[in-house]
Formats: sequence, C-alpha cells, structure tokens
Amino acid sequence: MTATATASAGTPQAPPHEPIWELAEAIVASRSLHVVAELGVADHVGDGPVPAEDLAAACGADPDALERVLRLLATHGIFEPASGGYRHTKSSLLLRSDHPMSMRAFARLNGLPVFSATFGELEHSVRTGSPALELVAPNGLWPYLQEHPEEAAVFEEAMTAKAHADVAAVLDVYDFSRHRRIADVGGGHAHLIEAILDKHHDVTGVLFELPHVADEVAPSPRLEVISGDFFTDPLPGCDAYLMMNILHDWDDERASAILAAVAKSSEPGAAVLVVETVMPEGPEQHWAKTLDVLMLAVTGGRERTEAEYRRLLGHAGIDLVRTLPTATPFSVVEGRVR
Repeated sequence: MTATATASAGTPQAPPHEPIWELAEAIVASRSLHVVAELGVADHVGDGPVPAEDLAAACGADPDALERVLRLLATHGIFEPASGGYRHTKSSLLLRSDHPMSMRAFARLNGLPVFSATFGELEHSVRTGSPALELVAPNGLWPYLQEHPEEAAVFEEAMTAKAHADVAAVLDVYDFSRHRRIADVGGGHAHLIEAILDKHHDVTGVLFELPHVADEVAPSPRLEVISGDFFTDPLPGCDAYLMMNILHDWDDERASAILAAVAKSSEPGAAVLVVETVMPEGPEQHWAKTLDVLMLAVTGGRERTEAEYRRLLGHAGIDLVRTLPTATPFSVVEGRVR
C-alpha cells in the first residue's frame, strides 16, 4: 500500500511519518502563542487589519520575525492575514487583555519559567513517576509562586480566565437549586460558588480554602468563607460538596483522603460533585490526556476514567450516581454519601 492509498472510500491515509513530524514540531506553534501573548500583540489589533510592522513597533519586536510568527499562528485560526496586515479571528480576540473572557494569561501560562523548565524535565517524571517540578521548584509550586509574584499573578489570571470559561458550562448541566447549602471545597476565589448563588437565590454557600486564599475573598450574607486545610481540618456541614479541579492535583491516596474528609463531615445522602475532565476509555483524542501528563509533571496528580472515579468515591463511602458531560472537556461526576 502506498502513502497515498485510501483507508476507506476516498479518505487519504496520512504518511506514517506525518504524526511524528507534527508532534515533534508542535512546540514551535505553542511557543509562538506564548510569545505573542507575552508581547500583548492582540491588544494592538483593532477593527481592521494592522501591518506587522506597526504591531512590531507597538510591541518592541522585530517586524520580519513577528510577521513569520503571526503567519504560523494564522494557520491555527489565531489571527487572519488580510490586505494590509493581520486582523482578529474569534480566537485571537480572546488574547486581548481587555476582552471580558480574555485568555491572554492562560496563553502565557506554560511559557512561564517554572512551567517551561518543568516540561523540559518531563523525562524525570517518565523515569521515576515523580513530578518534574521537583527538579525546578523543590519546595513545590505554591511556595515557588509565593516567591515569584509576577509569575503568580499570571497563574492566578490564567486560572480565573479558565474558571470563567468553564463555570457557565457546569451551571448548564447541573441543577444546584435542589441543595440548601453547598460547600465549595478548595474553590479558589469563589468564582463557581458565587455564580451558583447568583443563579439560585434560595441556596447558600461556603467557600472552604487555605487561609492565604480565603483571606482574599469577602463573605456575603449568603456566602460564608472558612479557612482550613482539607487534609487536617473538618469541613463544614452541608448537603452538597463541590470540588472543581481539586482531585486531579493528587495521587489516589491523597484524593481518597479528601473524599473521606467530605464523607466524614456530611450526613448520609449528601451530594458530592466532582468537576474534572473524565478520561475516555478508548484511544480517541481528548483534553484529559494532555492534562493528565501535565499533572504528572507538575503536581504528581492524574486525570481519571469514570471507572476510576467510581472506585475512588467508593473507597470513601460515596456511590457514583451519574456523570454529566458539559459543553467543555469537563464533566460533573455526581456522588451520594452512603
């Protein structure tokens, strides 16, 4: 069979070297995105096309080099070549700092020194099963970010932007109005729980977070803010517990400990709502598979299949009731405390 032979009914079969070539060189487009986001190029593109020379002057870049990078990004739908220069696409608009759903910080994230160095050490994770981050920041990610406030600011902006994109999808698939009091465990700056309270006026909420994060969140008549560590401190009594992007930070032993703490603090029948990417069982492409390796390198955690969540919840005395996919790669895994 030749490289141009068809796999079925007129569909060309890619040469076997092509996936290898594309993946080996994928870092080029990725780093181009990091750099363009870092330079703030999108902020200088308005309603019409802007010459690359003008963009370079505004960003302190070399005109020819920036033109070549924009030409590459345009093949991925980020910016569009037009007569006289480059204009925005729906995707590149999200790189503007002033866009209400700006993803600029998220695009900068993996270009930060701590993450770019960590991915450079991925072989360490593959050989040992331990986070590559430990070679870059031996004390861990959170102490590192506390010592590097500029990187911490980008990280926080990136997580906030991602939360805004995912929160609406979660609210679309799950009816939180069935609960009286919801604990957002490790809920950061309360983006999700506040969105729930804004939509369901008869619900009250609790943000349970580490002190340095909880201190930055103002309580309200319907939102209580409690400082604590879910590994050592009791959780508040609620009829629902929400954890978004929490369990994937940890290995099975630590994730089980978090779930056990939830079960211990709740009454039988309480809902446990785990919002994560759920790993498909098959070989298809899915964001969870990328995120899984990222967790391997950075935190030592992992993404999990539905069957793995069923076992993890079961060990903590929680039955998996259903899994609700959202419009994003995330799903809501709903459990009930026995």
